This record gives sequence, structure tokens and C-alpha cells, in this order.
Amino acid sequence: MLSFPRFVTAAAAATLASLISVSALAAETESSIARGGRLYDKYFAENKTAKPTTDHPSYIKDGKYGKDNSWRCKECHGWDYKGKDGAYAKGGHMTGIKGINGAAGKDVAAIAAQLRDKVHAYTEAQLSAKDAEDLAMFVSKGQGNLAKYLDAANKSKGDGAKGEAYYNTICAGCHGVDGKKVKDGPALGSVADNGAEMMHKILNGHPGESMPALRALDHQVSADVAVHLTKLPK
Repeated sequence: MLSFPRFVTAAAAATLASLISVSALAAETESSIARGGRLYDKYFAENKTAKPTTDHPSYIKDGKYGKDNSWRCKECHGWDYKGKDGAYAKGGHMTGIKGINGAAGKDVAAIAAQLRDKVHAYTEAQLSAKDAEDLAMFVSKGQGNLAKYLDAANKSKGDGAKGEAYYNTICAGCHGVDGKKVKDGPALGSVADNGAEMMHKILNGHPGESMPALRALDHQVSADVAVHLTKLPK
């Protein structure tokens, strides 16, 4: 039960309590969306379930990235969420499958239910009800206007100097100033040219890791960091 000083009127106290409640709800929403983003990336790393050992039923025959990779949402729908109409329109990741951008703003419960249909085929052993809800939250509310922060070549748009300051105070403790401190992952400079992937991971964090998600900050901060990553050694 919240308590306030005597000089705060009942009406003002009610308003303040409402604002605090709304703020807490917003924080929970951002947390759910960020976790959904990590599930979109690699659900079995985030929720610690078993890796799939067969191709996803909707994955293309003889696709280059089968087995467990084919069950990652990003593998068909793309880091830019555009699927066949985005960066995965060609190349080794091409599947001809549409993106999730058309589902932005749609009912969360309906999206969660769709994850269980024959096309998506996720069982409760793979995605719990909470997992499905968080992933659906991301699809409905978390995509944002990613194009604002990427150019036509999928490169991040931002201020690299500002990004360096953000990176050195938020990220370098784990990744190192040169982006090479994490020994079981690639040097950040070697993967930074994929602007959509960098934005996704900076905003939502990396699956199964304690990496902070910067989603609650202005998305331009993440874009600035992503630009700085392109300056790091490969």
C-alpha cells in the first residue's frame, strides 16, 4: 500500500499512484517485449529447452540453415522482420517466407495462438504459454520503425562518437573496448555490418545471456552504438 505525506491531497495521491502503476506496467511490457525479441532470435538458448534436431516443417527443402537454425524465427522472417521482402530476399538465408512486419499491432493472444498452428508448429515443450506470450508481445509491439535507423544497404544510421561513449560505459565491461573479450563469440567488428541484427541484439539482448537490453532507452542510442561497432577491429 502506497503512503504519501499529509499535504498531498487525496486526488493528487490517487493520480501519483496511478502514474506509478502505469510506469510499472510499462516497465513490465518492455521487459516482456525484450524477452520476446530474444526468443525470436534463438528461443532454445533463451528458455533452455532442447535444440531441435530436425528441420522446421515450413522450412524450405534442402535449405542451407536447417535443423535447429530453421526453428529460429529470424531464420525465415529476418533480422529486419521483412522476410522475403527484406535482406533475406536473396542469398543463403532466402526462404521465400514473408516477414512479421504485417503482424505489428495485432492482437497478442491471436499471435500467440498462431505459434501453435501447423505452419509454425511450436509445441508447449518448445515454447511455454509465457514464452508464446512474450514472443507475441515482441511481434505485436516490439518491431518499431527499424527502417528509421537503417539505410538501404542495411547499415546502421547514427552518431558513432556518441555510440562509442555509450558502448564504453554500457557494453565494454563484458565485450571489451575492442569488442573481442567474449571468447566464445565473434569479434563484434566482424558482424557489425548487419545493421538490423545489431539493432535487434542491442535493443533486446542476446538469448540466454545477461546482456542488458537497451529497449527502454531512445532507440537512437542503440543505433549510435551499432554505428560504433562497425569501427571496431574484425
